[in-house]
Amino acid sequence: MSRFECANCEQLRAEFKAYVERTEKRIKDFKDNLGGNLRNLSLPSFANPPGSKKPVLKKPTGRNPGCQPGNSSHPPPHRFPPGQLQDVVHHLPETCKGCVSSLSKEVTEGFPDPEWHQVVEIRPSLIVVTEHQAHPCCCPNCHEITWGEIPGKITRHRFGPRLAALIGYLSGSPHVSKRGSGAILEQVFGLSVAVGSISNLERELSEALANPYSEALAGIRQATSNNVDESGCKMRGKKAWAWAMTSVRHAAFQIGFNRGKPALQALLGGNPVGVFGSDRWWANSLIPTWLRQLCWAHLKRDLRHIVERAGPGEWVGRKGLRYHRQVFALWHRFREGRFDRMELVRRMISTQRRFGRLLRKGLACGEEKTARFCANVLRFEEALWTFVRKEGVEPTNNHAERTIRTLVLWRKISFGCHSEKGFRFVERVLTVTQTLRLQGRPVFQFLCDAMTAFRNGTIELCILF
Repeated sequence: MSRFECANCEQLRAEFKAYVERTEKRIKDFKDNLGGNLRNLSLPSFANPPGSKKPVLKKPTGRNPGCQPGNSSHPPPHRFPPGQLQDVVHHLPETCKGCVSSLSKEVTEGFPDPEWHQVVEIRPSLIVVTEHQAHPCCCPNCHEITWGEIPGKITRHRFGPRLAALIGYLSGSPHVSKRGSGAILEQVFGLSVAVGSISNLERELSEALANPYSEALAGIRQATSNNVDESGCKMRGKKAWAWAMTSVRHAAFQIGFNRGKPALQALLGGNPVGVFGSDRWWANSLIPTWLRQLCWAHLKRDLRHIVERAGPGEWVGRKGLRYHRQVFALWHRFREGRFDRMELVRRMISTQRRFGRLLRKGLACGEEKTARFCANVLRFEEALWTFVRKEGVEPTNNHAERTIRTLVLWRKISFGCHSEKGFRFVERVLTVTQTLRLQGRPVFQFLCDAMTAFRNGTIELCILF
């Protein structure tokens, strides 16, 4: 030690060196993520940096949007049955187009069915107001005046069950805000409803949907193939998390303040039964590896980010993307019916082995981030290929991401909830509306039936399945 150094100089030098290393690492990470966007990172759509190229999901075909001419799946024009028609206007020809003779102005029986065109309109006043009056009566003997009583089940509510169901439907399906629902009721129906009344009706509908919500949870927990995903939420500015679990015919949401394994355990309700498609979020490791399917769409973004980072591990990303294309080429041919599942398993063996070798070689690529990615995927290597051997399992988690997008849209409109009861309403109404949508059943009519049954005390008769 020189005479210009103190006893703490060595320690200060070590601390300064560590600080410089941390700062250089942060700068390097920042530079690596400068080109990050939806194509190469698992970012939500609103976090895509300005000026980034929008991801192209598929090549444009040049055709107009919508169902194409000649497509057999195009539904025919909807024709209301005679019982729903308020009026029928008959259009008869005045003269014969052959000899110009005058024709009868009465409909002739026995001729071919007429051509038809229906015009649908709404009435100027769509609401039905019923006033209940309690009248007094005077006794002829003692001349005592006795007032009639309006039943308590009537005075308990100012809005009928269909109107209450409509307000819940506007919140849960088209994601209309409370003030937006009030504006629709006022402008379209001529009915002024306070925001507080809308909140009270939503709370009542939430109670009416408690049983159907439990049924949806019980049904989806028994499904053989599910997808899970999570997204951020807020309550009074505090960070919360919404979890979604979806199957072919059901969807269920749960909202709370936990993003870890306890939240997923509460959603699963016990030991997992079927196969679960998911991303590589650490909480999903609660599900056994042999019952998981890792999302290949997330994997593709990670591989693309490795390539665009252009480091020593770039070759890992390029080869990985090539194997990714091979996997989906085989999968799409299988989905088109060109070969059966046994042939899919046989053809996928080579790609499966090569991808595994690539990940093991990537551990020694000389780049920390790429090596860490390879190690992370290798931990769940078996879960990459569950879709090959299990019927009904998809290689991506897109089904859950499409389902939870409804909650993301609601969150962006409403900015979250202000209470736990608000969370319960959101998770219940979204569970019911999304489950009915997957089953192709009418949402509004079910909400009307649920509200009517709840007010009549027969909610056990309103089932979701």
